[in-house]
Amino acid sequence: MPLTVGFDLDLTLVDSADGIMVSMTEAFRQVGVTIEPEQLLPMIGLPLDVTIRTFVPEADVHEARRIYRDLYLTMGIPGTKPLPGAVEAIDAIHAHHGTVLVVSAKIESAVRAVLTHVGLPVDDVVGERYAETKGAALRERGADVYVGDHPGDMIGARSAGVYAIGVTTGTHDAVALREAGADAVFADLLDFPYWLDDFVGNPT
Repeated sequence: MPLTVGFDLDLTLVDSADGIMVSMTEAFRQVGVTIEPEQLLPMIGLPLDVTIRTFVPEADVHEARRIYRDLYLTMGIPGTKPLPGAVEAIDAIHAHHGTVLVVSAKIESAVRAVLTHVGLPVDDVVGERYAETKGAALRERGADVYVGDHPGDMIGARSAGVYAIGVTTGTHDAVALREAGADAVFADLLDFPYWLDDFVGNPT
């Protein structure tokens, strides 16, 4: 069967934290809410509305979301760059004639804009998914593996019955990722091509 490997986007394939924090801090300021950017770091990877509702009154949620999505295109994306090993991981999957899928909590248009900016040649994108809803997308696409930095990513992979790989390039350590269901945890994606060679030769 063809190989399909899914990835989370933020803090898995790309270093996007600063852009997210700057864009969201400014969006909140425009609706009258002042926070320190660092307060947002643990929230990266959660659905956008969950993060907004943590800080913004319900009456301002819609406006904050609109402003953030506009600002992210000009303030957030330009500073985003691939994380170590991301290019090599995608190349390794393509070398095995596999499909690279990105399943993210981000809206699909923003995912595609980020991927275009950083030049990562993925084959398919699904946006606005988190935890079990990521799992549904992985099942729909026939994924074999899912890679992410967040416990919600591991929950999604386990709910889809696919091999779950955690990377500690986000704010969650190996213990948290394993407790959420990771089958393997890497410090980054640099060792992924070697792991993939073994997986394709001996899939579990």
